[in-house]
Amino acid sequence: MPPLRPRSFLDRLGAFGSLLCAVHCALLPLLIAVLPTLGVAGWFDDSFELAFVVFATLLGLFSVVWGYRRHHAVRALSLLAPGLLVLWLGVLYSPLHHSVVPHAIVMTLGGTLVGLAHLANLRLNHGHVHDASCAH
Repeated sequence: MPPLRPRSFLDRLGAFGSLLCAVHCALLPLLIAVLPTLGVAGWFDDSFELAFVVFATLLGLFSVVWGYRRHHAVRALSLLAPGLLVLWLGVLYSPLHHSVVPHAIVMTLGGTLVGLAHLANLRLNHGHVHDASCAH
């Protein structure tokens, strides 16, 4: 098996993390009822969610923009931008942030879009062929 290049590793990490986030957000309404009984409710407060969105933003922008410079296709960017917008809306817009089910839906949608952007970027990078039409 060939070693993973940094670009491929970042997209795989971003896709896995974003899709894991989407699953977490989809299950959040159920977890809210269980977390206090497990004593781990403090692990998932607002600062944890904000830190995760900041990390997803930085990783997504770095990875997808790096990929765009290579493949010049906007498919990954067109998934990443609305995904990040929706994630930030879910974190920063207070009425939505404090409403359990709508917040879970919005965060699930945003995480899914960011994960799909990473997968699209991975596929675009993998399919890139260096030939006479290559711009770099």
